Amino acid sequence: MASEKGRAASATKSTRKVDATTTAFINARLVDPETNRDEPGGLLVADGVIADLGAHLRRNAPAGAEVVDCRGCVLAPGLIDCQVFAGEPGAEHRETLKTASHAAAAGGVTTIVVMPDTNPVIDQVALVDFIQRRARDNAVVHIATMAAMTKSLAGLEITEIGLLQRAGAIAFSNGKASVVDTRVMRNVLNYARDFDALIVHHTEDPYLSKNSAMNSGEVATRLGLPGVSKLAETIVLERDVRLVEMTRARYHAATISCAESLDVVRKAKARGLAVTCGVSINHLTLNENDIGSYRTFFKVRPPLRSDEDRRAMVEGIASADIDVIVSSHDPQDADVKRRPFSEAADGAVGLETLLAAGLRLVHGGDLTLIELLRAMTVNPAKLLGLPAGRLMKGAPADLVLFDPDEPWVLNKDLLRSRSKNSPFDEAKLQGRVLRTIVAGATVYQYAGVERT
Repeated sequence: MASEKGRAASATKSTRKVDATTTAFINARLVDPETNRDEPGGLLVADGVIADLGAHLRRNAPAGAEVVDCRGCVLAPGLIDCQVFAGEPGAEHRETLKTASHAAAAGGVTTIVVMPDTNPVIDQVALVDFIQRRARDNAVVHIATMAAMTKSLAGLEITEIGLLQRAGAIAFSNGKASVVDTRVMRNVLNYARDFDALIVHHTEDPYLSKNSAMNSGEVATRLGLPGVSKLAETIVLERDVRLVEMTRARYHAATISCAESLDVVRKAKARGLAVTCGVSINHLTLNENDIGSYRTFFKVRPPLRSDEDRRAMVEGIASADIDVIVSSHDPQDADVKRRPFSEAADGAVGLETLLAAGLRLVHGGDLTLIELLRAMTVNPAKLLGLPAGRLMKGAPADLVLFDPDEPWVLNKDLLRSRSKNSPFDEAKLQGRVLRTIVAGATVYQYAGVERT
């Protein structure tokens, strides 16, 4: 597997001599979801990888190392966000790879996976190469590419999955659109299986969801808005699971949002199918009642569900039936958001609030810190075959240092994203990212932490 190869390559670099490039993080609370480590200690970074870690480094730093006093704050693997809709190419007014990367760094995210919903669509080798070159030249965090699984995301003709994978595509998706044609979806899964490629699918029947604005139910009726039933999600998911059973391909439901979908995934896993799923931070921390008086920043896809469904999603993370948490970062400008609710565009920015919003569940006793971080670090790393997402000797020094208790209020105008459509605008949050490290280099630092 790619993940094992990456880890093996990193492990060969675990013995390192302390030199001028060494940084020691001391007096930290080390949290590693892969090993369930949660203890006081320190961590040594040399030449972009983790050279050492443990309790013996809590107070002591090797001679000549640059020292960062973590002051008891959490030092964990950097977050990996599997679903980011960047505007580049084609909609740079909403977001560029550069601005998305700075937003990610401020949120403790060290790797983002950009979706193929661009103009032109990322369905050719040249476009995968373009994203990689732009990321190399402009981004401060790692950027991976999810290429299209059908040409132009039209759901009609399969892309050259093998060539795109060889060019660097890390997975394949149809973006915000479901593949309606069952024959095409079956062929995609068959083709992807031959390359051990991961298929990531947005599960939403476009006929049932057409012209809908929010979740169907009492709230939609009270607001006079057209609703969409949860069946629009579960019908597609159930079909896809049947096709996975037929083809034995690797399949990931991009974001589920209701208890019925979780039940489908649980049964698929119980049958030994290679089925995984994700959930957005919005569906873990918000519900349909937050829409209030037609607040369009809360209009997302899938729509916010009832609080019962939200609690089911949280329980799915705690039970490990839901594998990853994503920001579903989808920047939209004021022209398409400040409209009547039914006419407003779907989507919310989330890179900078992913961790802080998730910590609401920890402070509320719904999840442990290990459970939350597992779905944001090592699980997405394993899913995508990345060597990051863990604290271990030889692993990439992609780290986040954060104070889980520091309170703050979000001001959307201070967001680093080009678009400001955050559902957490003016929300009281608890948990501040203090420093983000990518390949051993600090790419974001909050003023509250100083180097010694």
